[in-house]
Amino acid sequence: MTDLSKTGHVEAPGGGAGADDPLARGLGVPQIVFMVVAAAAPLGLVAGGVPLAFALSGSPGMPLYFALSTVLLLVFAVGFTRMAGRVRDAGAFYAYVQAGLGRIPGLSAATLALFSYTLLLVGVNAYVGVATSNVIERYAGVTSPWWVWALVSLAVIAFLGHRDIELSAKVLGAVLVLESLLLLVLDFGILGRGGAHGLTAEPLLPPIAGTGSLGLGVMFAVFGFIGFEATAVFRSEAKDPDVTVPRATYVAILAIGAFYSFTVWAIVVGAGVDAVVGAAQADPEGLVLALTRSYVGSVWADAMQLLLITSQFACVLAFHNVVTRYQFALSRAGALPAPLGVVHPRHRAPSASSAVASAVAFVTTLVVATLGLDPIGDLYAWFSGAATLGIVLLMAATSLAVIGFFRRAGGRPPVGRTVVAPGVAFLALACVVWLVVANFPLLVGTLTGAWVMGGLVALSAAAGAVQALVLRARRPAVYERL
Repeated sequence: MTDLSKTGHVEAPGGGAGADDPLARGLGVPQIVFMVVAAAAPLGLVAGGVPLAFALSGSPGMPLYFALSTVLLLVFAVGFTRMAGRVRDAGAFYAYVQAGLGRIPGLSAATLALFSYTLLLVGVNAYVGVATSNVIERYAGVTSPWWVWALVSLAVIAFLGHRDIELSAKVLGAVLVLESLLLLVLDFGILGRGGAHGLTAEPLLPPIAGTGSLGLGVMFAVFGFIGFEATAVFRSEAKDPDVTVPRATYVAILAIGAFYSFTVWAIVVGAGVDAVVGAAQADPEGLVLALTRSYVGSVWADAMQLLLITSQFACVLAFHNVVTRYQFALSRAGALPAPLGVVHPRHRAPSASSAVASAVAFVTTLVVATLGLDPIGDLYAWFSGAATLGIVLLMAATSLAVIGFFRRAGGRPPVGRTVVAPGVAFLALACVVWLVVANFPLLVGTLTGAWVMGGLVALSAAAGAVQALVLRARRPAVYERL
């Protein structure tokens, strides 16, 4: 590894992923932000996740919790973006943990990240299959298996993943604009009619935190940002990564936070501060659709059901791109088979890695369908819950890595950006990890599922550590390249 005391930088093996056969570098700030915000699936979260958060937390203060989570992640981004300018590798979490804490924790973070994002890819795609099947049955009267549409979704994603990243960015951008406009129509429809009992700032004020469970509310709010860190994963395809990645990270966090805080506040106003929790507990799946019909009409509610499918599809595509690039970066470092690091000569994309990610998702979906497992209760709930735990753990580890990296780098880096901010972020994220673990059965859906998926999360992290130890003993040259 490069001597940090001399340069303060860590380069990817061979001068960066793709140094010999470079990826297409056409992504600017807007394209990266589109992909990252699309991974957050605004419509999917607002229509599905937010009502569940109201119901389980028992608090109408979700707008405040989203605002607080925005501040927390902006503090995290201070150290994260500082690392992005020093560790010039597309591995994001794993590359930063490795640079700051060492090769063994780094490869452990790599396998945990790859496992977590693969779970999200498969789990959310199952949701796409179910939502598509339900819409077709409602509007066409035709019953079809959920897994058929899940496989169709994966086939489309495999095609897009094979091509250059700019095509995926255009698809994600178009979907994001449509779902965001629809939600804004609902927001201003509610505000224009004064909501249920008039406009009020109560859901955004600190006293609201005294109602219900503050911990559960903050936990669900943090979940809404999962995927924002993928800005660093796309650095090998960014026009000017040292500038583009930090800007895209801050813009993505602010965009997600502001949009969610405003939209969720409008939902509370539309349902009523005193009534929103009860309405969510009575019908979490129908709360936002009912508000849409009431305030802007049934046509918009029907459009929302259709766009819910495309919103989740965009989310799956975004996670597919992240998995693909994690595999690519790990292959270039020697931790995964070399073919995964091959760049397509015409598309200048990690097409081989994309094909493997698609194949894994395809086979997993077929296995779940063959076993007759519930795609939502078993697959989506278990997988998304476990992935969330894994990613929050990675964020906490990355905050520690920032401190470790700059202590080793020498010189006089700004203490505020390299010690204070990442230290505060680590403490806050450690609290979120504790909240996730304490509420893991609730998050996953069952106690059995919590033990199974929690065990798999631990095993995925342990697998990377074991691989690093094996490489150190048997392939020291590869270990040194990590």
